[in-house]
Amino acid sequence: MKKEESRFASSAVFEGMTSISALFAARDAGTNDRQIEKILFDAQKKEAKRRELAFLRQKCAEYDVPLVFTTKEEIDALTIGNTHGGVVACCKERTLPAPTTENLPENGFLCLLDGLEDPYNFGYALRSLYAAGVDGILLGERNWMTAAGVVARASAGASEALPLFAGDPKAAIEACRARGYRIVAAGIRNAVDLEKADLSRPILLIVGGEKRGISAELLALTDAVVRIAYGRSFRGSLSAAGAATVLGFEILRQNRK
Repeated sequence: MKKEESRFASSAVFEGMTSISALFAARDAGTNDRQIEKILFDAQKKEAKRRELAFLRQKCAEYDVPLVFTTKEEIDALTIGNTHGGVVACCKERTLPAPTTENLPENGFLCLLDGLEDPYNFGYALRSLYAAGVDGILLGERNWMTAAGVVARASAGASEALPLFAGDPKAAIEACRARGYRIVAAGIRNAVDLEKADLSRPILLIVGGEKRGISAELLALTDAVVRIAYGRSFRGSLSAAGAATVLGFEILRQNRK
């Protein structure tokens, strides 16, 4: 399999200091249980990246993670992109608990991402939602965290900083409803204009992929559908990441009290 063709394959190789810093920050905060097996560092970059190396030495000693000096060629063989900067982390899979009435936050802002088509779009959506203050992300049992390294790079590390839950989406919605959440989906048909919608916490926002959108069975469980008004006639749709950005920051705006 060619390197580019394998980009969506299962990958727990995290590339670059942004992703690796997020891994250690998640360990510090107890956000998730992902284990770092080893850090690989390009030996030729020891002098040029002294500050990064000092940070890695400290964190690897703190968490008993092997720091291995190797060649650029070995690192290139493990990675998908070309922006790793000479450092990667080889990790184990992260546990994604099923959402329940016991582990969901009270008065929170959650987002269910349904049917996103690729890990890059998924990662971009996570980046925006994290910046907008989302408290957690709900995913289906099949999700892009199988390509965790790609997602971490696309999300600037937000995927590791966020609480993530995985399970049956309908059960997740019912768990949110039992916690008093209002269920709101992004859509067009029978939708309320975004600026007129009630987006007060606790709220579960559902965002679907551009091609398939949100499934009818999930739409049937919502309390409201909201639409984003465009500035001109446009028959296309925003990317899932674009829609998540607009909606996430409107939720932030309405709840700044």
